[in-house]
Amino acid sequence: MTSVEKKRAAFRALHEEGCFVLPNPWDAGSARMLQHLGFKALASTSAGFAWTTGQPDYRVSRAAVVGHLALVCGAVDLPVNADFESGFAATPDGVAESVKMAVEAGVAGLSIEDRDLERGGLYETGAAIERLQAAQGAIGASGALLVARTEILLIEPDQITRAIDSLVAFADAGADCLYAPGVRKRDDIAAMARAVAPKPLNVLAIDPTMTLAELRDLGVRRISVGGSLARVGWAATVAAARELAGGSFSVLANGMPAKEINGMFAGFPE
Repeated sequence: MTSVEKKRAAFRALHEEGCFVLPNPWDAGSARMLQHLGFKALASTSAGFAWTTGQPDYRVSRAAVVGHLALVCGAVDLPVNADFESGFAATPDGVAESVKMAVEAGVAGLSIEDRDLERGGLYETGAAIERLQAAQGAIGASGALLVARTEILLIEPDQITRAIDSLVAFADAGADCLYAPGVRKRDDIAAMARAVAPKPLNVLAIDPTMTLAELRDLGVRRISVGGSLARVGWAATVAAARELAGGSFSVLANGMPAKEINGMFAGFPE
């Protein structure tokens, strides 16, 4: 397996130019499947993993998430960016403690949100920056990459200016990559990319009509899909299960052949 140090170096290199897709596996098997398909890096999905445990998003414990990250990182040769929610702590010291655990689990990068889970809403910019600086201090010389993420557009979709202002403040505070899930319009994406440049902008793929090439031309450096792949899998499984419940088994013919799946995993170590 590729060393953690090499994964982190490769991950940083991906952020220096061009644009790449960062798909989100939800377990070791889906991570290996995505490596098999040729992707260069992966990112965990808090929602996708939570669903595998029978829980909604944001209800899984820090210990469970760190264990999941260690499993996924150890399963593939690719760098893995952690969807690390709000750092599983309210205080900067607590965030630092959590981040150290994620770094020890082998992540090549991690995102910290400005969502205040205890009180609802978002942290004020000053408090969010203190949390990010604590995270960066915990990352230290490990080579892992810090992604600063504002959730404002998921709460108030029209607050583009506020989102950009937050990302610029986070960039100035030392974040390596900036992310505001929920930005949709082409002009807004381009403005956001210009505002944080030369630091890389991550965008969540929302508009199915937009392509990687178009997002690259707008200045985007990396593209995430969040829990979308997991949702596609859930949709297919629920649809098939409903047919089974109705007494029909014809849907089972649509499954991927077991031989092909076993072959996909055969090259990986035990």
